[in-house]
Amino acid sequence: MNDTIAAIATALAPAAIGILRLSGPDSIAVLGRVFTPTHGAPMAQRPDRTLVYGALRGPDGQVIDHCLATVSRAPHSYTGEDTAELQCHGSPVGLTLGLEALFAAGARQALAGEFTRRAFLAGKLDLTRTEAIADLIHAESAAAVVQAAGQLGGALAGAIEEIYQSLTDLLAHFHAVLDYPDEDIQPLQAAHIAATLAQTEDRLARLEGSYRRGRALVEGIPCAIIGRPNAGKSTLFNALLGYDRAIVTPTAGTTRDTVEERLNLGGVLVRLIDTAGLRQADDRAEQLGIQRSHSAAERAELVLAVLDGSAPLTPEDREVLALALRAPRCVVILNKADLAGDAPPPPGLPEGMPVVRLSALTGAGVDGLERAMQALFPADPGLRPGCLLTNARQAQAARQARQAVGRAGQALRDGLPPDAVLSDVELALAALGELTGRVVRDDVTARIFQRFCVGK
Repeated sequence: MNDTIAAIATALAPAAIGILRLSGPDSIAVLGRVFTPTHGAPMAQRPDRTLVYGALRGPDGQVIDHCLATVSRAPHSYTGEDTAELQCHGSPVGLTLGLEALFAAGARQALAGEFTRRAFLAGKLDLTRTEAIADLIHAESAAAVVQAAGQLGGALAGAIEEIYQSLTDLLAHFHAVLDYPDEDIQPLQAAHIAATLAQTEDRLARLEGSYRRGRALVEGIPCAIIGRPNAGKSTLFNALLGYDRAIVTPTAGTTRDTVEERLNLGGVLVRLIDTAGLRQADDRAEQLGIQRSHSAAERAELVLAVLDGSAPLTPEDREVLALALRAPRCVVILNKADLAGDAPPPPGLPEGMPVVRLSALTGAGVDGLERAMQALFPADPGLRPGCLLTNARQAQAARQARQAVGRAGQALRDGLPPDAVLSDVELALAALGELTGRVVRDDVTARIFQRFCVGK
């Protein structure tokens, strides 16, 4: 981290503003070689976080842009190093020329996520906040934005820190009694240790349990559309996406494989999976597609069972409903409302299953499906925004901590010596340290920063 890095921090597409970013010990000097203020002192003499208007010049001295520049000196910056930014007009060509000028002035190309990596290594961010930045960049729903913003604000780090300090206090008191026997330190009672461990295990279990919802916010809820051929599955899939993604023809069995896309449906991010129609088929390719339909429905957290609402239930429809009932959540879609008119729902639908009547062809009634989604996946008022685990790394660390605390509690109940109990407490602290980044592993951080774009 002794060199100075530079990158374009905005998308390379025509826009009102484009940003060039610098970080490293020579940031302000490099900026001074390419940027000349219109009035007043050079940037090296300017106060932090003050916008200055001037000219950005290439290596030959030719003006590339008239723009704004600002500096932030260490340690009061995003990365903890000297940093600088140029706020230019958003021409991709102009930004590229500006970046080449920074390279010629002594900077090098930043790697993906290198600015945030430097912030992490400088202690400006823990790993939970670091991962929240990537989640916020990639957020595809309002709920995901709120979750990531809360995590970036320290909600998850704060919750973990409370657990960490509780276990640290337990460990510190125990070692104080052992290391200073002549001091008047009250030994910990077994009942107090047991209560602390039980409370901590419960908090870790709830934290670990939040991963399911957190993962759904970030990755989307697996949602399989199933039904017999020509019930309108692919038409519904296209209607929800807003464009023709799946092939639709009057010929039964057109869909031979699963097709997956992500979209926001009623404020809920879903991974929508179009599947082959379920029926008895002689064609080998169609048989394989039907097998994949079953697999998709069995893995899905939500199944949309599409029926032809203009016709009575068939044996194939009943098989579709039976498969849908195995999913954690399901919605019956009575499609072709444009043909069914005001006809009542067909008899034989399972009781208690949400039913939505719509026309995938015209789009009428899709708002009813959005309302059903909101009812099936309501926001949890008991969870503070930002306190969800959102990736497998976090969930694994929380699980290891919970298991270690559970073993400590069991050792206490079995009457083992206190040092045997507290050795598992130390393992729990190590797992929590991996969760926040107190314990740093290069392979873990490398995987985290793979999600970042260049310039962040």
